[in-house]
Parts: sequence; structure tokens; C-alpha cells
Amino acid sequence: MKIVTWNINGIRTFGGGIKKALDSLDADIICVQETKVTRDLLDERTAIVDGYNSYFSYSRGRSGYSGVATYCKDGATPVTAEEGLTGLLTNHGGAVGCYGDSADFSNEELLLLDNEGRALITQHKVKCQDGEQTVTVINVYCPRADPEKPERKQFKLRFYKLLQCRAEALLKHGGHVIVLGDVNTSHRPIDHCDPSGDEDFGEHPGRKWLDEFLHNGGRKEDQDGEESHEKSEPLHGGKFVDTFRYFHPTRADAFTCWSTLTGARHTNYGTRIDYIFADRRLAAGHFVAADIMPEVEGSDHCPVRGQLDCSVVPGAKPPPICTRYLPEFAGKQQKLSRFLVRVEQKSVLPASQEREERRENLNPLVGDGNNSGKKRASTSEPPVPKGKKTKTVDRPSKPKGSLLFFFKPKPTNAEPRDVAATRGESSGDGELSSGRVAEEAGTQLKTKPRPPQPSVGQPEPRRGASSVFWKSLLHGPPPPPSCKAHGEPCVLRTVKKEGPNLGKQFFVCARPQGHASNPDARCNFFSWVEKSK
Repeated sequence: MKIVTWNINGIRTFGGGIKKALDSLDADIICVQETKVTRDLLDERTAIVDGYNSYFSYSRGRSGYSGVATYCKDGATPVTAEEGLTGLLTNHGGAVGCYGDSADFSNEELLLLDNEGRALITQHKVKCQDGEQTVTVINVYCPRADPEKPERKQFKLRFYKLLQCRAEALLKHGGHVIVLGDVNTSHRPIDHCDPSGDEDFGEHPGRKWLDEFLHNGGRKEDQDGEESHEKSEPLHGGKFVDTFRYFHPTRADAFTCWSTLTGARHTNYGTRIDYIFADRRLAAGHFVAADIMPEVEGSDHCPVRGQLDCSVVPGAKPPPICTRYLPEFAGKQQKLSRFLVRVEQKSVLPASQEREERRENLNPLVGDGNNSGKKRASTSEPPVPKGKKTKTVDRPSKPKGSLLFFFKPKPTNAEPRDVAATRGESSGDGELSSGRVAEEAGTQLKTKPRPPQPSVGQPEPRRGASSVFWKSLLHGPPPPPSCKAHGEPCVLRTVKKEGPNLGKQFFVCARPQGHASNPDARCNFFSWVEKSK
């Protein structure tokens, strides 16, 4: 059984073909985070993938935000599935259950914690050497602690506590549990590119939670053969194991997330915040491998994979929350495109009446809705038989009320009404004599303002004078300086963090961020952009 987790940073990562992308990951269960897709934006191409059954959790209050999804191969169909951690989003009979003691949370808080689409649970049957067992997979996208929003720090810690409560309740009920996804916290200094930059690294609340949640220590045979970073740290009695560190307790520079703004992936200047956690018995008894996949690009994160020696026993049919059962994909709900496509319908009207309906639709008359039927009946003309002359009836030159009439552009060269009267048209008060009209028209023409003309001998103003004037007022950024270490042009940045420097611009080295000892990394050049006077 193979399992993969990957923060894809938007479903657009699969734009080149979602089935091809899923197949390339070569796993039975693929859990993705930060899909940034809500229920109304989920399309059939993303939801229904040949050879897979999928499950989505969406953000309820914000579009293009958060969201997780789990794709299972048809041979790894879960027996039950559930959205969220609280059970409050479950309204079907195929729920996983085992919610634990949530007395410490109010109902309002539980709803808020599940409202952002950050958790999805699938339960699978697996066949191992010691018989058939249950493995519950919890796919999570844990919140980020925004330093500018203190309330989000507390929200993140409460989410951690709820996750632990549910995972341990499932484990206590029997079977095995895997918690995987983007946890948004690097655990130890070895998992961070620059731990010395954070003076309170070990005091970080998220890391303290990981210390409590995880069992500290790798495999004994690995620690005996290598100098372990964990030997000097006390052991903790958590119920879950970080499977990557279980197999690679001393591997450094093993990161799963990099800043795209600074190009840090080129210098491998990142953090390891994506994990596959497994309960201790499952990790020791059935996990045979776990590793990161930095070679897979397309996101600011890379996938993490794990492999067990068990084989999956597929469920008889997908659980009720499978996307293939959604009304818009199951053929039970009319799609919007259905109403935007012209559907040819066989007419049930007599031929003569059908011709009249077509004629009226092409050139309807404008009138009172109550009398529209009478007007249409009086103006519709039967076809004229050949050989018969019809009496010519003078009709007013007033436009008929065709719909196209209202979309005709208005004439731009409108003349004064009195001038138009000299051409035989009548004004509202009756006809005017030609002499009086000419006189009045002349008065109007004389008083009409004319554009100023340059005097004789005075040069015309240059066309670019105005642009020169505005350029003198609006100065663009100065040319970039060269950094001292590499002699290369710098890049312009803007301060976006709240504070006295918000909005100010500065120049830094254009190379990607990295360790100071790396000659290919960014140097420490920095220069504020001075405002021109």
C-alpha cells in the first residue's frame, strides 16, 4: 500500500492533466491540501477522474481558500469517509465516527474549526500478515499562524488539539491511524533552514504540541550506526511517529516547503512542514519506507510518500460523500450549460401559425402588454397570392419597434433644430419663414464656441509637451544598483508588513535566498529607495 501527501497550492497544479499527475505519483491513496476550490467551483474534470474515486472538503466562508481532497484508486476505495473533524458536517450514514471527548470545545468553536475545509477522513480495510485490519487516514491542512493576526495563533493551537482528540479517539477504538498533510510547523532544528534565526525556536507552541503528539526517537538500528540529533533530547511518549524521521533520523536539508518569492528552492533554503504520522504499532510493524519527493515540482511544496507492507481491500462501493454522487455529476441536477445551449424542439403548431410566430419574433411591435395580442393580429399580413395587386397604404415613417432599432447608434453630426427647419422639416411650434430661420441659424452659428487657433507667427505647442510635464512630476524608480558581492543588478521590493515602513521600496540582491556560506545564494546587500525631490 502506497500513500502520498502533497500541498498543491491550488488545483491549477493539475492543469496539465489531473489523471496524468495522479498516475505519476504512483500511490493508492493521494491526499492533497490547499486545493483553493469551493463546491460551486468544482468542475467535473477535477472531481471525476477515471480509475479514482475522490472526496473533497471545502471552505464554507471564503472562496479560493484552503480546502483538501483525497483521491483513492478504485482498488483502494474506502469503506467509510467523512468531512471534517467534529462530525458536525456529516449528514449521511457512512460516517467514520469516534469523535472523542470534545467537552472543552463549544459548538460554535467546533463549527468554526471545521468551517475552513481543513480535514477529510477516509477509512480503509487492509490485509496484512496478521490478518485484516482497519487503517483510518486523516488528511489535514493545519492553519498558519499569521503574526499580524493574533487570533489565528490561537485558532491554530485549537485546531491541533481537536486533531489530536479525534486521532487518539480513533486509535483507542481499534485499528490503525495515519495523520498526514501540511501541519505548518517544522518540528526540530534539523527540519528548518535557519533555526538560529528564531531565538524561541524550542518554545514555539506548535513545536511543543508536536513534542506531545509524537513519540520521540527513530529506529534503534539507525541510531546505533549514526550520530543522531535526537540522542541528546528526552524521549516523549506520544502515540504517533514521524515516519520520515523514523527511517531518516539524521538526514539534514530534507525540506518540503520553500519560499517562491525569494526563489529559495534553487538553494534548498526551506522547512519541513509536510508529514506522514502513523501510530507507533503501524509504523514499527508495517511501514517499510517513507521519504520526501523534492524532484516533483509545480507547487511551493513537494510531496511526501510512505509505503506499507499491507495490501488494500477495496470497499464494495464508494461512501456517500464521494464526488461521483454529487447531483451535478450524477446526472440528477440540470447544469447551467443546459440553459445556455440552443435545443432544437419539434414544433407542434400548424404551419401557418408557426410562420406567424417566427415573423413576430423577428419584428415584434412595441405596445401595451394588454393590447399586444390585438396589435399583432392587426399588423400581421397574410402572404399575397401571385397575380393580385395590393392597395398601397401610406404608413408613417416612424420606426416599427424592431428590437434592432434600439441598438442603432445615434447620429453624431446633429444640426440645430432651426437649421433643420430650412430643409423643409417642421418645428414644434409650426413652420418658420426661410428668412427668419436663416437669421436665427446665423445667430446660433455665430455664438457657437470655436477652438482657439494659434496666432500668425506663433509656434504651435509640441505634442509631447504634456508628457514631459507629467514625467517631471511623476518620477519612476531609479535604475537598480549592483550588489557588491556579485556585481549584478538588484531587484526592487516593497514593504508589505504593517508598520512605519509599510509601502516603502528597497533594493536587494537578485539571487535566491540561501545560507551565507552558499556562493550562489543572495548576498546581504540592501538599500532603501530614496524619494526624489
